[in-house]
Amino acid sequence: MPTLFRKSREMRNYSRLQKCEKRLTIGLVPTMGYLHDGHRRLIRESKMQNDLTVVSIYVNPLQFAEGEDYDRYPRDLQRDMSICEEEGVDVVFAPTDEDMYPEKPLVSIEINGLTDVLEGKFRPGHFSGVCTVVLKLFNIIQPDRAYFGEKDYQQLKVVERLVKDLSLNVDIVPVKTVRDLDGLALSSRNSYLSSEERESALSLYRSFLLAERLIKEGKKDASFIKQAIKEFLLSHDGVRKIDYVEITDENLRPLETVEESSRILLAVWVGNTRLIDNWRIGCEQV
Repeated sequence: MPTLFRKSREMRNYSRLQKCEKRLTIGLVPTMGYLHDGHRRLIRESKMQNDLTVVSIYVNPLQFAEGEDYDRYPRDLQRDMSICEEEGVDVVFAPTDEDMYPEKPLVSIEINGLTDVLEGKFRPGHFSGVCTVVLKLFNIIQPDRAYFGEKDYQQLKVVERLVKDLSLNVDIVPVKTVRDLDGLALSSRNSYLSSEERESALSLYRSFLLAERLIKEGKKDASFIKQAIKEFLLSHDGVRKIDYVEITDENLRPLETVEESSRILLAVWVGNTRLIDNWRIGCEQV
């Protein structure tokens, strides 16, 4: 079973010993728990590249706005510990709110052009909370590398820019999205879906296949592709609302003309569950 730390001080002391005295490299897989096969892939990447792998499990209240699913977000530390044991994780860091935020933080982090669009537009303050907790985890654990899935593509770009602008001593390693055999991107929030809603949720993946087909037929106007995706999604009974469908370059700048390796990003409500997904045009496995 992995070593479990619940206090920042204990985790920090452990990391200092491993890095300073034993000269070992540390890989960090930051999660909010309720681990799935996507997290397993992140863990496996870390284990291949580092001497030690630390998985953090913390549902960060700062990145949830009022009325979002903070209280019902799935939590099961015992289950997560078992998965970490199966994957050979060395340490699990699962702090409490009191340990992470003994006082309400007064620092707020914004990255112009990255934290105020897409998810940032629909979830004000979300990325400020993400940046705060990521910085705290980096300072506590002192990883050499940290692993983030491309499934949360905007989050990945935000963290990459945070590290670059603040000259943080950690390498960010992107890991490709993991999907079920039917194409649904793995997410802890998938546990909210009924069987009927899960079938409707497949429309997200299938909308990417539709876009690929239209592009191969010569349709390159981004507005046309986005409208086709929206109409396709809304043709499914379980799809209640679309927050956004956007086509951008790799740095989240909107495009008027679709290019090779452009990225489609979307956020869709299936029943009462909000799902996000993204797709790199021409580069994903269809």
